[in-house]
Amino acid sequence: MSNNILVTGGAGYIGSQICKSLKNKGFNPIVFDNLVYGHKWAVKWGDFIKGDLLDRDSIFKVLEKCNFDAVIHLAAYAYVSESIENPAKYYRNNIVGAINLLDAMLKNNVTNIIFSSTCATYGAPDAIPIKENDLQKPINPYGSSKLAVEKIIKDYHRAYNFKYSILRYFNAAGADLDGEVGEYHIPETHLIPLVIRAAFDKKYTLKIYGNDYKTIDGTAIRDYIHVVDLANAHTLSLTKIKNTGKSFCLNLGTNLGLSVMQIINHVELLTKKKVKYEVVSRRVGDPPILIADNNSAKKEIGWTPKYSNISKILDTSIEWYVKKY
Repeated sequence: MSNNILVTGGAGYIGSQICKSLKNKGFNPIVFDNLVYGHKWAVKWGDFIKGDLLDRDSIFKVLEKCNFDAVIHLAAYAYVSESIENPAKYYRNNIVGAINLLDAMLKNNVTNIIFSSTCATYGAPDAIPIKENDLQKPINPYGSSKLAVEKIIKDYHRAYNFKYSILRYFNAAGADLDGEVGEYHIPETHLIPLVIRAAFDKKYTLKIYGNDYKTIDGTAIRDYIHVVDLANAHTLSLTKIKNTGKSFCLNLGTNLGLSVMQIINHVELLTKKKVKYEVVSRRVGDPPILIADNNSAKKEIGWTPKYSNISKILDTSIEWYVKKY
């Protein structure tokens, strides 16, 4: 067995942090990324191969050339609003790209995969916190595309003995503890960097999408997980698959939720700056509350989020914002 791990989408916000975690644990991450949303400067802990999963030949060549022990698959489009406006783009990229990857793995006898999934597969859940066996009924094409790939991976598991870890992310947030990588999306749609921008940039006004949800203050509630904790869960999952051959699905969250207004209040407190915002209508495809039950992750891979308190998330996010902007 080699220690080479292919990380698709490894030049992105989460992918780069995963590569750092892998390197620190003795693995050799190799990044495969088309740089549509990723950044070459974020590839710091392994080799880089530019390529697109929709180019079937390119991913086949990569897996033929190197001896990989496993694949961590993050490469996907991930904007909920865009997926509603252009579902064809999401189904083609996220599903066809995943099939090309799985087929290349199958041909080259690479049968360990960790898949970056999402809480969006649950849609607007009936119960909170959300458990892994709760009904998955996505309410946007992004969530539907991720759920489709989950099902395909499980079929490859049954037919071809693939081993998988499906990790359903809740809201990734924060920046690297050493300030080496962080969130830098173009366009930026994630709440925390936008709230921080509204605190520092007087010309920018934050949009709050709806204040009429049935929540404590009318704004949507999400479960924020520090990106370092998220990355560490991948390394733990990889070790578990390699050691036991067991497959599993896990929620990666904190069991706690914060509303949009609570995030704004925390940022104002930390920065001592006023956040300028306006309330606009709800976005289609946004559920009111998403909070994880993370007990399975604790039991299955011994994972506990260490850095996901809101102060640590915001401290690292603010440090990164000041450094990058």
